[in-house]
Amino acid sequence: VQLQASGGGLVQPGGSLRLSCAASGNILSINSMGWYLQGPGKQREFVATITSGGQTNYADCVKGRFTISRDNAKNTIYLQMNSLKPEDTAVYYCQGRINSRNYWGQGTQVTVSS
Repeated sequence: VQLQASGGGLVQPGGSLRLSCAASGNILSINSMGWYLQGPGKQREFVATITSGGQTNYADCVKGRFTISRDNAKNTIYLQMNSLKPEDTAVYYCQGRINSRNYWGQGTQVTVSS
């Protein structure tokens, strides 16, 4: 199983970005998928998750600004990030609970700066 994340980049404060993460390989079941971030010199932190049933959970710092969604047919999740702030700058990692195991994708850099 592999997770491929994409969509990071440089954006001005107040701007938007959309991250994608596609799962591939021998997938029997996906329990949940989500996003974590890791800022410079910091530990990895939870951002948002979505279950196979569509239930979502968000970190308090992104509620109302970020939206996680999924396309089950494509085994893909998205993170729509609006009203971005400089403190959102980090490497964003995709995570999936797939076939009862945890998998991580490579990170994608998000930089919020003027």
